[in-house]
Amino acid sequence: MKKVIALDIGGTNTRVALVNEAYEIESELIYDTVGNDVDAFLENVAKVIVDGVKSFDDVVAISAGVPGRVRVDGFIDALPNVGINDVPLREFLENRFHLPAFVANDAEVASLAEANVGPLKDNPSLYFVTISTGVGGALTRQGKLIHSSYEVGHTLTEYQGKLYEFEHLASGTGLVLLSSLNNLNVKNAKEFFHLVKAKDPLALKVKKDWISLLSGWISLIQETFNPKVYALTGGVMKSAELFYEDLKASCPNSKLEFAGCGQRAGLYGAAVLGFQKAR
Repeated sequence: MKKVIALDIGGTNTRVALVNEAYEIESELIYDTVGNDVDAFLENVAKVIVDGVKSFDDVVAISAGVPGRVRVDGFIDALPNVGINDVPLREFLENRFHLPAFVANDAEVASLAEANVGPLKDNPSLYFVTISTGVGGALTRQGKLIHSSYEVGHTLTEYQGKLYEFEHLASGTGLVLLSSLNNLNVKNAKEFFHLVKAKDPLALKVKKDWISLLSGWISLIQETFNPKVYALTGGVMKSAELFYEDLKASCPNSKLEFAGCGQRAGLYGAAVLGFQKAR
């Protein structure tokens, strides 16, 4: 059975898994991500692979999802959360391991996981959304990635007569700014949702504006790409019981669902990318 070495590289951790064509994880390892130095970062990725994959038999590709801007040739322009720029990850992996290598943005990779492995995989088109420190999204049709709206968190959005990047208001971190613009001081999203749960009037007002921003953004995606379903995930979704029904009511023309691949979305998605590209 053919296999892919899948990498899920984050700002904190780097995961590697050997995944077969049935999307069964045969082995898995997690190391700390090494940042602030390109060469040290690349060598750490190689070490994770060597330590985590005991046999390269039947491996057809190495595939990685990364939290940054990736060119079509697999060169990474920037990994802000890792503190490095201009990273030749694809070239490095191919030269070191003599296998085809593929690299994509982590939101794109997670979208492939949801569209091919998760419980929503039977939908003809799927838009993946993560709302956490930032906002990310990616579109798939028939299980294939559609390069449609890269770095959607940077979409310009008007609020109180000024323009902001969407994620600066709507992400978990953005909720702090959104609150401050309404004279509500919170340290983080957790504190904000604690006030919402306590029915603080000002927090409820900010929540209403936040829902409006989210639903407007989703409506823009719906009008432009018309996905059949949205797969939502990210740290903010941990507080979904406080806003999810309101958000769905504000998006009557969009089908919103919880993403189903959990912590392994990056690994599954990287494997999907590897198998699709290797063919």
